[in-house]
Amino acid sequence: MVVTVSMPSIMRERIVPVNAQQHYSMMHSYGMTAAEFLKALMERAGDNPNSLATRSKAVQSTIFRILEGTSLEPRSATREKLGRAFGVAPEAFLSEKVRMAEATRLGLLSKEDGAPLGAIEPTANTEPGPEMRPAVPLISWVQAGKWCAMTDPLPLREAEDWLPVPRKHGPRTFALRVRGISMEPKYRDGSIIFVDPDRAADHGCNVVVRLDNEKEATFKQLIIEGDRRFLKPLNPNWPEQLIPINGNATICGVVIGQFIPD
Repeated sequence: MVVTVSMPSIMRERIVPVNAQQHYSMMHSYGMTAAEFLKALMERAGDNPNSLATRSKAVQSTIFRILEGTSLEPRSATREKLGRAFGVAPEAFLSEKVRMAEATRLGLLSKEDGAPLGAIEPTANTEPGPEMRPAVPLISWVQAGKWCAMTDPLPLREAEDWLPVPRKHGPRTFALRVRGISMEPKYRDGSIIFVDPDRAADHGCNVVVRLDNEKEATFKQLIIEGDRRFLKPLNPNWPEQLIPINGNATICGVVIGQFIPD
């Protein structure tokens, strides 16, 4: 089942992996967690996890863990690197007292109640957003064609961006920008799809496939009839409605969701 996810405008500008429920469920005293502090610093500096890892020399997976709230006490070396990158005391990533002092100094707290900027209280028409899972790389269709045979992680510099996924996914999940209209109206040109290579490709799934004679991957619905398999576009007006793929294609992954930019 494919889940369509619309993300708020702020995420379209700089998307970082952060537990949304953590971000909006504040302590009564409006203390700031290390995850909220780092996210605010990154937004202020215009960083994403990839750019921050590059300029700070901190390990990107560690940055993800801090943002997700699973690394509550980063190592001294990591704190020093992040401190230098943002011009803050390294202990701010460990001590809430130091963190709040630095957040106040940098104007990361609202003047009215001392809450982290962007924090909201649930109301009658709002509720906590979905939990954001670890970010995945946004890659090209040529890279997707190679992804099927890759065993090593994608080098950080080769990803166009790193995007959070608001649902459970496998460790090799990646993102692609849809091109063309063959999968309209469900998937329009320019939307972002999330592809999980570890998800079982069953009849009716929308899949990313590499044909043996093509360098780039393609995106279609998988049709299984007995021992035969076909690719089918969702656009009923697409000229070629069934493409047989028995023995001449490799399924790179199953589409598990999409992000539709405004």
